[in-house]
Parts: sequence; C-alpha cells; structure tokens
Amino acid sequence: MKPKALIVSADAFEDSELLYPYYRLQEAGYQVDLAAPKAGTITGKNGYTFTANLSLADVEDAGSCGYKLLLLPGGKAPEALKAIPKALDIARDFAGSGAPIAAICHGPQVLAAAGLLRGRKATCYKSVAEEITAAGALYEDSETVVDKNLVTARQPSDLPAFMRAVMTMIG
Repeated sequence: MKPKALIVSADAFEDSELLYPYYRLQEAGYQVDLAAPKAGTITGKNGYTFTANLSLADVEDAGSCGYKLLLLPGGKAPEALKAIPKALDIARDFAGSGAPIAAICHGPQVLAAAGLLRGRKATCYKSVAEEITAAGALYEDSETVVDKNLVTARQPSDLPAFMRAVMTMIG
C-alpha cells in the first residue's frame, strides 16, 4: 500500500506551489489526495486547473486515513481556507497526530488561524510575516525553516529547498 499525503487548497492557489509538491510526492510513491472546500476543479492564480478529489468535509482524521503529510500551498487560497473551520480542524488534527506539516508562502496563514504557530520557528511570504508573528510564530526570513514536524518556506523560488526538507522529514 502506498503512503498517503494530503494537500489542502482552494481557488487562487499559487500554481507552482501546488504542482511541484503534488508531482514530487507522486514521484516518491505517495498517493496524493487534494482537498478543497468542495470536490472538483480549483483554479490557480495563473489559470492552471486541478481536480480536488476530496472536499474538506470528506477528510477524516489524519491517523485513521493513514496520511503521512499535510501540505498547504500558498497563493490566495490560504486566505479563504483560514475562514473555514473544517480546514483549521484538519490542520489541528495533523498537529495533534504529530504527522509532518509543510506550508509555503501564504500557507502558514492556515496554521496561524488554527493556533498552531505559538512558539514555533516558521517562515512565510514577507506580506504574511506580521500575521504569523502575531499568532506567536518565531519568524525567520530563510528559504526553508524546519521546527520538529513543521516545514515552512517563503515563496516559489524556495520550492527545491522546501521539498528537499519535506522529503527528508517523511523519509
């Protein structure tokens, strides 16, 4: 049975931040599920479309579903997701299970809204730094920051370092 990873996103995601991890995880042998507010097509900032095979409501707890990773791409999608209680519950469930969580660009907004960044080292896109700091994160302006089971990165150009850290974390 393949290991499983969950990507949570919505319309206006940063195209490369969803596509690069999705295909890199598949290349490593993972079954990758994509959850969005509703199952079906979501559209990136640059017009790329992707099919979410799950709605947020379809996602059960990380432990019972066997997910080894939660990944949160950036773009404008996290702004919408942070207002959806089920998206925050998914993040909290992964955090509670100890499973790795990876967030890039604006993705840490979801973790901040879920109350998961207090006392944690993290990075994000520069326009979100104040928001995650206000949520208690110890902000670092680095291409990738690893703090226990949390991997964060700033922007699309950080994807190679981000995915190296993610792949190292999930073995």
